[in-house]
Amino acid sequence: MKQYGFPIGMWLLFETIAVVLWLMLDDIFYLFNFSYIGTCLALGIFFYTKKLKYSRNIVQLSVGLYMLVYLGILCNENMQIEGFWYYLFSGVFEAAVIHYVIAKIFGPLLFGRGWCGYACWTAMVLDLLPFKTPQRPRRKIGLIRYILFIASFLFVGSLFVLHVPNMNRIMFWSFILGNVLYYTVGIGLAFTFKDNRAFCKYICPITVFLKPASYYTLLRVKNDTDRCVSCGKCKEVCPMNVDVPDNSRKRLNGTECILCFRCIDECPRGALHL
Repeated sequence: MKQYGFPIGMWLLFETIAVVLWLMLDDIFYLFNFSYIGTCLALGIFFYTKKLKYSRNIVQLSVGLYMLVYLGILCNENMQIEGFWYYLFSGVFEAAVIHYVIAKIFGPLLFGRGWCGYACWTAMVLDLLPFKTPQRPRRKIGLIRYILFIASFLFVGSLFVLHVPNMNRIMFWSFILGNVLYYTVGIGLAFTFKDNRAFCKYICPITVFLKPASYYTLLRVKNDTDRCVSCGKCKEVCPMNVDVPDNSRKRLNGTECILCFRCIDECPRGALHL
């Protein structure tokens, strides 16, 4: 029964969020939304415990397509960072604001960069590309993400300052065009750097929210130093170049861990665990 504790706990967490938001905001959508996401995550973790090879990809597709197609396109909700700024400046505590607060601002205190590993609709596609293990050293160009973060803030802020009409429509098309741009750049970088996650490491502005709380995350991969033989296999397979054997929170690229568990699967001595 111990192996079922993690997926059941994850499901209960999201179900609690679903019920609380439903009762607080008197909107049954939140009950459906977070129950669905929590169920997908719980099933994915359960499949992982059963050694199903593509369990994480199944979760990515289930959650990512739901958010991209249903919420983003059919419901006209901009779930990208521009949508967060838009609803925040509008004084509306719902939609993208709630999504960001739970998944990307405070949620990482519990599950780190789990969003990036299991729910991001951009990474959902990038993880299907052939460069699952980085083929080249990591570049020092992460400053780009901060530039884009500021640019998104200024873009949405300028719409309010200039009192631009039809902002809802602008937000919808910025979501569509933004995703086309993200996929184009993400795929291009993957093939250029031979690294599926190059976009996540250097470009994605959402990581500006994710990284600070991820430093203090409760859920993180730990190394049993008594078992570890320093073979380096965990670092070789890590898609985010994390110095996995180092248990310190200051370990190299520690806030980049997406909880894909490839390191745990690869460890020949079973030294790695949550």
